[in-house]
Amino acid sequence: MRRWNGWGDEAVALDLPPEGDDFLRQRIGQGTPLPDADLAAVCARVPASRLPADPAVDHLLDHTPETRIRHARGQSLPDWLAMRSGDMGPFPDGVAFPESSDEVTALLAYARRHGVHLIPYGGGTSVVGHINPPAGAQPVLTVALSRMNRLLDLDEESRLATFGAGTPGPLVESQLRARGYTLGHFPQSFELSTLGGWIASRSSGQQSLRYGRIEQLFAGGRLETFAGTLILPTVPASSAGPDVREMILGSEGRFGILTEASVRISQLPEHESFHVVFFPDWDRARAACRQLVQDRVALSMLRLSNARETETQLALAGHPGLIRLLERFLAVRGADQGKCLMTFGITGRRRQCRATLAQARAVCRSHDGVYTGTRLGRKWAEKRFTMPYLREALWQRGYAVDTLETATDWSNVDALLNRIEHNLSRQLSDDGEHTHVFTHLSHVYGQGCSIYTTYVFRVADSYERTLERWRRLKHTTSELIVRHGGTISHQHGVGKDHAPYLPIEKGPLAMAAIQALGRHFDPEALLNPGTLME
Repeated sequence: MRRWNGWGDEAVALDLPPEGDDFLRQRIGQGTPLPDADLAAVCARVPASRLPADPAVDHLLDHTPETRIRHARGQSLPDWLAMRSGDMGPFPDGVAFPESSDEVTALLAYARRHGVHLIPYGGGTSVVGHINPPAGAQPVLTVALSRMNRLLDLDEESRLATFGAGTPGPLVESQLRARGYTLGHFPQSFELSTLGGWIASRSSGQQSLRYGRIEQLFAGGRLETFAGTLILPTVPASSAGPDVREMILGSEGRFGILTEASVRISQLPEHESFHVVFFPDWDRARAACRQLVQDRVALSMLRLSNARETETQLALAGHPGLIRLLERFLAVRGADQGKCLMTFGITGRRRQCRATLAQARAVCRSHDGVYTGTRLGRKWAEKRFTMPYLREALWQRGYAVDTLETATDWSNVDALLNRIEHNLSRQLSDDGEHTHVFTHLSHVYGQGCSIYTTYVFRVADSYERTLERWRRLKHTTSELIVRHGGTISHQHGVGKDHAPYLPIEKGPLAMAAIQALGRHFDPEALLNPGTLME
């Protein structure tokens, strides 16, 4: 059973080792948990539905309080605080569960007849407010695509697979792997997020170096809009004017509801392994990271943790005896205080993988990297989709955790990263509070890379004050990012939380073009209002 007020499956827990408790107490102090609301009490607060009855769609609708609660919020920190406190704000007036494009078309017609706002819902993993109902007099209907979750067609000659847009990551992979293929798109939200959600928010998977981001994988599909059905044909490439497929990528449910998606798939690899290298300091680590990608070494993923994240990862790893042995070995090899951990993946044919490993190790060695093999890499692979469960363990100890991510050119990486970390670390100092901040580069390109920063702080003595602390941290840093050469989002999308910063990044002319597309497809602004564009 999925948690109603947190991440993932209720049966899955990721606890902090005792060393992790000590580590956080030393850096930000002892946490004091806030009380959690009870689901039954929140159900009692859900108001009566305002949705008009309509025989054309009534069989698709669920008005029950618990279903509406479970589709009311995503997974941002404000969403988390809302769910934990029970003060969730607006609820959808109902949830629709269509099973076909025709039923989605019927829901659009219903919304137009009755002036109902529609919110497309995939896996509910949004961390920037994509799926939150707006407040107001108009009824709100959330359209959950979870029943549109099947492989519809497989063109093995062209290596194209077509799925229902509500297919979650594990079902995408299991249906492909049964035929010897993979999509290779593995965001951290993989177990819950959906193919349609990846496309709508321009998602990036952890192995995008090999398989590409979702914009490279998305070949075509079907979008149901108020202006009609938009079919995006699958052609390998075209110079026939602007790419309409690109207009739909990142549209976040403002132009229509994606019901089918065709994606470019790959044959399952013969071999895959993950390796770890430690560098003596950030400068040498970053230089090795940049060289690996600019030399086009055929890695499938590359992640570089700065010194503070490296320290944090080792502190939270458990097995203190083994970590001490590792630390001694690294110190002898020149990677002691200030060391930085790099994880890289190699995927493909065995012969190619052997050559790639030799090339990668040579580059790392030229920057004084200490290669430690695959043991830590295997641990990363085992836990790469379970790390969001750590938020639950931290919450139970009185800590809140959130992330910020951006992307920028290599020439700006250090300056922007330092600004982000400095701003986050000092924002709560007036309250006498410390914030533990650490960063990794998780996606790399020849031109630049993503910057992914995590920050942990103690919850305040109330939900309201905790939210205010988050607002200070989030908004001051978001403003800083877009003013200093970063994108407001590399992989999380815009949603409602980032919408105020999009005009700074895009500029007035581009924003006018985006708004014109919205008016064309949705003239009455009934689809996901407040998301992407304020």
